[in-house]
Amino acid sequence: MRGVTDAATKPRRPIRKRMGRAALIVAGGVLISRVLGLLRDIVFAAVLGADRFTDEYVLAFAIPDWINYLLAGGYMAVTFIPILSRHLAEDDEESGWRAFSAIFRPVAIAMTVLVVIGMVAARPVIDLIAPDFTPEQVDRTVRLTRIVLPAQVFFVTGSLFMAVQYAKERFFVPTLAPIIYNLGIIAGGVLLNVGADPPTPDGFAWGVLAGSVVGNFAVQWYGARQAGLRIRWGAEWRNPAVREYLALALPLMIGQSLVLLDEQLGRSFGTLADDGGVTWLQYARRTMQVPVGIIAQAAGVAAYPFLARLATEGRLRELNDNLGRALRYVVVLSLGAAAGLAALSLPIVRVLYERGLFDSADTTGTAAALIFFGVGVPAWGAQQVLVRGFYARRDMWTPVVVGTAATIAALPVYWVLYEALGIRGLALASTAAITLYTAVMAAIWYARTGWEHLAPVLASARRALPLAVLGGGAAWGTGEVVRNLLGEGSLLGALAALPAGALAFFAVIVLAGGSLWELRGDRSG
Repeated sequence: MRGVTDAATKPRRPIRKRMGRAALIVAGGVLISRVLGLLRDIVFAAVLGADRFTDEYVLAFAIPDWINYLLAGGYMAVTFIPILSRHLAEDDEESGWRAFSAIFRPVAIAMTVLVVIGMVAARPVIDLIAPDFTPEQVDRTVRLTRIVLPAQVFFVTGSLFMAVQYAKERFFVPTLAPIIYNLGIIAGGVLLNVGADPPTPDGFAWGVLAGSVVGNFAVQWYGARQAGLRIRWGAEWRNPAVREYLALALPLMIGQSLVLLDEQLGRSFGTLADDGGVTWLQYARRTMQVPVGIIAQAAGVAAYPFLARLATEGRLRELNDNLGRALRYVVVLSLGAAAGLAALSLPIVRVLYERGLFDSADTTGTAAALIFFGVGVPAWGAQQVLVRGFYARRDMWTPVVVGTAATIAALPVYWVLYEALGIRGLALASTAAITLYTAVMAAIWYARTGWEHLAPVLASARRALPLAVLGGGAAWGTGEVVRNLLGEGSLLGALAALPAGALAFFAVIVLAGGSLWELRGDRSG
């Protein structure tokens, strides 16, 4: 009937605009979740400080994280999106739902079995990875480990529900997962410590479990259902999608990438430091990950379903163009973020964490680590985009092989720099390792797709780097002046130094012509 347009045949927005809209949604969600993550750490620091008790809580996540890595839990969405995208491209949703059901069952069973094994093996493993812990510390760490372990089942199965939504270009509900998760941790830590003397990390651990059940599983199941998911429990166990999934996931299961293991390496070497060293590293690393998440995670997560669809349809030139555009934005904004973090590390840490049992010595230790972590923000950001280009083309082996090699090469670097610089050396080792990994990944990508695609990225970085350095210097100088005027170790001085330093940073950018933010006018990419 003329004049009536079926919804399915309406012309869709160009991919660039859809990616931009998705990136805004994800960035907003990441911003809220990172702010809540910082609030979680602020509450944790105020209630518990930074000592051997908080180190126990941090070490309690070692076994859960290893189990997650073993089953490639962090890559569930990465591995399933290309499979579902293929069925959607073929206009065959029913086969996609049968594929989902066939994959969901063994994944849920495998993770449950691994969690039970982790429960049993908790004590000998903690004894192994924390040889300096006393028997009482080991007991408390084992108890905390057994509380948080079941959360892995809900993280992994929930990520498959998120993959359905991403493949259907629905991004809002998945952004709620970390928000609800962080709210659960904060609520558990506060409510279960009311009247406690002394306070313990147990409430935070129970909050981890509750947040994963609600935010990462229940809400995501609802979102997937709204996106059209229909679970077919009668789907055959030998569905071809299971073999396809295993072929994509196997490299991620058997190869441990530096991106995943970096935090574990810091924890392991950090146990050799004074009490609180592991906690300093965790706070510094999480603070560094805030701009990485807002800038790069948002770009990577938003771009990946579109890149996977382009790869499935054989539109590789468009894939390269869209990945390059995302990479340029990430690199430029990350350079500015790195300069700001390094310049204002001390007031940032003081404002965020120095209260309650978290004292000025903890601030100094955390800020020192943050400086070296902050320098690595551009590398962390760039790899978030680059690896998704490989995954979109179903090349899971390259990131894993390069990452595993980088991990092996990084081990002596961590040891040498720890011996030389202590906690700061571990942060520097992390930055050096991720920079090397990202450089190798970029070299492989552009060697395959054409070095001409690298030129716009380098051009943007060349313009941004000197401005970031100048802006960072201005921010640091201004912040130091303000802190000295209002009290070098005071909260008021730190509070005033942050906006003053930020204004100085942006003043340099404006006076230098503002080219740090003028990517929209650069059509070279």
